Amino acid sequence: MKIENLRTLCIEDKIKWSLHAMKRLRERKISIDDFINVIKAGEIIEPYPDDYPHPSCLIFGYSKANQPLHVVIGCDKTYIYAITAYYPNPKEWELDLRTRIRKET
Repeated sequence: MKIENLRTLCIEDKIKWSLHAMKRLRERKISIDDFINVIKAGEIIEPYPDDYPHPSCLIFGYSKANQPLHVVIGCDKTYIYAITAYYPNPKEWELDLRTRIRKET
């Protein structure tokens, strides 16, 4: 999965919005524009190529208010499937907000 391909699908408005995704966006006060902006200007920080039913990934970017934002999407090469979005918790991410803090076991 390449960010360039996701950007193209985004520009073509090929995004399928699940009820779950819309609910999470509303709960977290994240706009659809911010979700789309992260895909258009962000970077893939975690690929999940073996996810079912479609490969997915975590994308890091910024909201229009310049807040760090994580977006999770799936993609079947024809459509982007909106999964969720959230503001990263600094307790779970390194200072760059791109690298998970690994907990020692």
